[in-house]
Amino acid sequence: MAKRRKRARILRSFRSVLIAAVVLAICAWVGCAYIQEHPQDVPWTELQLDHPIGMFTGRKLAALSDDYPFCQNLMDQMAVAYVPLKPAGEGQCRRANNVRLTGANSERIRFAPRDIAPSCPVAAALTIWEDQIVQPAAVRYFGVRAVSIRHLGSYNCRQVAGSERWSEHATGNAIDIAAFTLADGKAISLTGHWHTNGPEAAFLRTIRDGSCDLFATVLSPDYNAAHADHFHLDQAKRGAMDYRLCR
Repeated sequence: MAKRRKRARILRSFRSVLIAAVVLAICAWVGCAYIQEHPQDVPWTELQLDHPIGMFTGRKLAALSDDYPFCQNLMDQMAVAYVPLKPAGEGQCRRANNVRLTGANSERIRFAPRDIAPSCPVAAALTIWEDQIVQPAAVRYFGVRAVSIRHLGSYNCRQVAGSERWSEHATGNAIDIAAFTLADGKAISLTGHWHTNGPEAAFLRTIRDGSCDLFATVLSPDYNAAHADHFHLDQAKRGAMDYRLCR
């Protein structure tokens, strides 16, 4: 009797181990299949600007500040018209990885004023932002594409208003977006439409929410009065914390 009980325990243990092994194998197979189909959701896959936005896309974009040549290569692959700039400035306002967006590519949205020169990580994020956030939202709400974006600047050697912290604008690692113009001539601005109830407001909020997947910081009129007329988008690196700010 004791031997039978012992054999029964051994068989139960064997079955438990076998079931666990099968479950692990299935999980591994499912996990591998998911990774193959969704490389953008895996932290170690290489960033590509034409891949769908994933869970780690924003962090990979911010990390481009450590690899200027790779950032430029990504821009080249997307045929973005830009001119790499030489390092300039001093101290907290030194710009080491900025590019001038020339607007020479007629297929992409024009920035007004022209020749804005953000950091390469911001420019790379703007490329995905245009293709996967702005243009789909324009077509969804208005049936036409966006052709122009009015901005309030990128580089500005200054501290954050009311504080002693240096702004991401001090190195051009930010851009302020104020308005959009569509192919049919319709203009949509934050000052004119954010606090309305029509499709213009929905369009702007869709863009704000989508921006949070690409930029380290997204500030809108919901944040404070200083941002009543624009979206602030930047690629701040925050060290070990690496938190994202979306307001």
